[in-house]
Amino acid sequence: MTANQTPVTPATDPPVTPQIDRTGAETDLHDQAVKRLKAKEEFRVHLLIYALVNGMLVLIWAMTGADFFWPIFPIAGWGIGLVAHAMDVYWRHEPTEAEIASEMDRLRSR
Repeated sequence: MTANQTPVTPATDPPVTPQIDRTGAETDLHDQAVKRLKAKEEFRVHLLIYALVNGMLVLIWAMTGADFFWPIFPIAGWGIGLVAHAMDVYWRHEPTEAEIASEMDRLRSR
């Protein structure tokens, strides 16, 4: 190599990142899975807040020495909402194509 030549370094291609080919149904399934995972995470956060807040209310009740267990009202009332949230996340019935078609026919006949 002579003094005025610079070494040639081979060109490096950028790293190849694998792309998942999501077409139609796969994209819908992916989006549905992401939505369900987010809903489950939101429910877990809701359950944690329920336990912390109501635990604090029971602690306040115990420290004040009140005879009547008044925390039962927020525990029961909020508990109804928590059960409804759990049902929505874990036991939701996804409509079938036949049910969707039937509902669309009913709406058309109005």
